[in-house]
Amino acid sequence: MESHGRDDAKGPVLHIVVVGFHHKKGCQVEFSYPPLMPDEGHDSNLLPEEWKYLPFLALPDGAHNFQDDTVYFHLPPLSEDMKCVYGVSCYRQIEAKALKVRQADVTRETVQKSVCVLSRVPLYGLLQAKLQLITHAYFEEKDFSQISILKELYDHMNGSLRGSTLEGSQVYLGLSPRDLILHFQNKVLILFKLILLEKKVLFYVSPVNRLVGALMTVLSLFPGMIEHGLVDSSHYRPKSSVSEDPSLVESVSGAEEFVSVSATDIANTPMELQERGEPAAESLSSGNTPEGDNHLLKPPSRTSPDSSESDWETLDPSVLEESPEKKDAAEGKDTEFLDAFDSKPGTPITSQPQPANGQGGVVQGLVSGLEEDQYGLPLPIFTKGYLCMPYMALQQHHLLSDVTVRGFVAGATNILFRQQRHLSDAIVEVEKALVQIQDPELRKTLDLTTADLRFADYLVKHVTENRDDVFLDGTGWEGGDEWIRAQFTLYLHSLLSSALQQDNERLLADYGAPFIAAWKITHNYRVWYSNKHPAMAAITPGHPFQGQYSVADVKLRFSNSVQNSERGKKIGNAMMTTSRSVVQTGKAVGQSVGGALTSAKSAMSSWFSTLAQPAVVAPPDYVEAATEVQP
Repeated sequence: MESHGRDDAKGPVLHIVVVGFHHKKGCQVEFSYPPLMPDEGHDSNLLPEEWKYLPFLALPDGAHNFQDDTVYFHLPPLSEDMKCVYGVSCYRQIEAKALKVRQADVTRETVQKSVCVLSRVPLYGLLQAKLQLITHAYFEEKDFSQISILKELYDHMNGSLRGSTLEGSQVYLGLSPRDLILHFQNKVLILFKLILLEKKVLFYVSPVNRLVGALMTVLSLFPGMIEHGLVDSSHYRPKSSVSEDPSLVESVSGAEEFVSVSATDIANTPMELQERGEPAAESLSSGNTPEGDNHLLKPPSRTSPDSSESDWETLDPSVLEESPEKKDAAEGKDTEFLDAFDSKPGTPITSQPQPANGQGGVVQGLVSGLEEDQYGLPLPIFTKGYLCMPYMALQQHHLLSDVTVRGFVAGATNILFRQQRHLSDAIVEVEKALVQIQDPELRKTLDLTTADLRFADYLVKHVTENRDDVFLDGTGWEGGDEWIRAQFTLYLHSLLSSALQQDNERLLADYGAPFIAAWKITHNYRVWYSNKHPAMAAITPGHPFQGQYSVADVKLRFSNSVQNSERGKKIGNAMMTTSRSVVQTGKAVGQSVGGALTSAKSAMSSWFSTLAQPAVVAPPDYVEAATEVQP
């Protein structure tokens, strides 16, 4: 694949792009600096094939309904040595009559344009803050031929962001977990678990800035995810490229690798294999192929067109460098959990290198390929065909059913995405704070345990504690954004530590047995489990909120059932309807009888007061009389 000369400039910002809406051609690139195609000029409309959806991502659906908007989006890499390209777009529209210089192709009453930054680093909020100022100044010129300000933006961003580390608050600028919990309450934990299970999750709301804000804030709860976990999250091919590439037709037959497997299927696999007289571990490792004598999964004969790593079920034995003795030992052992790498239970098959100083820091993961900390985080969720698309254009709709896409976390504003529910496992309606899951088995898997409900209630109470105080709101550590992320980091650390323990069924039960069974067959768990992370020894196993059942837990369970179950919603709606009818009936009766109810109330009050007076005064008189007759 050609690099088109884009790797010449090693700064964090790749391009500044202006996308406009043409009355005949639709959305198109009007300006790019440096040029998107090196052999073309700054005003060329041509795009690399991999970035053909750029105009539709930068200028979103229904943009004409809003004066301004902000979009986060991801583009696939243009060469093998590139990673995900992070895009931030600021959209605005202006009345055509306000322009100082009106070009010939401006035939509509309004002019709609977006200014985009294509970057190597996921500094969404920081890029947005800088871009909004420049976009405002660019539109205030009222002459879109004045492009000098855009070139200055490119130089300024590369100068100010060069060498900056992906750490600290600048990564999370504009992403507020506090607002997310205030809106979604305990459903935030359901979203967290959904993504851990690598399900197909679709966020839906308008405008786009609310959409991408909610989606990226959920991802920010995963430690290290935004900083280092999204580099392989946009490895897809445009639809035309897929249909034109004959090599992809042959790979369709291997699409079974990407079919999701339920926990019950995995649980039933050993018995089915034993009935056929086959050892469970050997059959799984062989993959039912003639080369079943090798217990490790072999790399495929053909690699995916996206990247050499897109066959997510494979693991090259040469990477692990296992000795023949260890292989024989692994084959001779029975495994309780059918791991995709067929490793010995409780003994990871390789050791993850640690930073030289033994502290924080990140190193290259042996299997995941991501920059990982000493705990093996971020988890390799967005790899091997699991996509992260903060905003998805209608032109990308085919990706939802693409056989090379095993899952996604995507955002959409077009109602067509929401209507086709069969293409997603869960639809998150941000406006109503609803998480709609069609599959009853998946709903059961994601049911929050008592310990989970305690954890969620703990977060909600701390977030809402100082909400009404305008001076204290959001200023303290507890209940703040960083505190919330720290709680989810603790939750994930405890979950991973519990998974490493021997005889850990009781520890993992607090997270939900169906959830654990489903999570252990995901790609991210198998890759993480295949490495040894010595730093995990310092993490206390067990759910952070484990403990005995109490009356408070009954209240939590009832409240959760009313809020999340269909029957509970019906009861809640019925109660609200009834109370509303009672109030309206009371108002009507009060109006019909005039002030009769008020008069009756005052009369009854005075009558009760007269009855109460003797009871209060009589005892002192009785006592005085008794004292007088004493000698």
